[in-house]
Amino acid sequence: MSLTTFPVPAPRSSMLVRRRIATYFVGGVDRIPGLVDALGCLVHDLSVDVRDGVRESTMTCAVLIAADEVEPLLDRLRSLDAVMSSELL
Repeated sequence: MSLTTFPVPAPRSSMLVRRRIATYFVGGVDRIPGLVDALGCLVHDLSVDVRDGVRESTMTCAVLIAADEVEPLLDRLRSLDAVMSSELL
C-alpha cells in the first residue's frame, strides 16, 4: 500500500491584518486605476472622492495585508507622481 503525501503550506511569517489607508492625489479619475494597481493586495471598502475645482482628490480603503508589508505599501503609493500623501487612518 502506498501513502499519499500532501504538501504542507509554509507558515506565514506574519498574520494578515486589516489596515485603513487614505491617499491624497491629483489628476482626477484618470489616476484611480494606477492607484488601485499600486495597492497590490486584497482591498475592502474602496471609496474615492473626486470633485471639480478641488486640487486634491481622496482615496480611502481598507486592505488585508501582512503587518510588515504596510510601510512598503505606503512607500509604493507615495512614489507615484500623482500621490501627494498616503497614510494609515
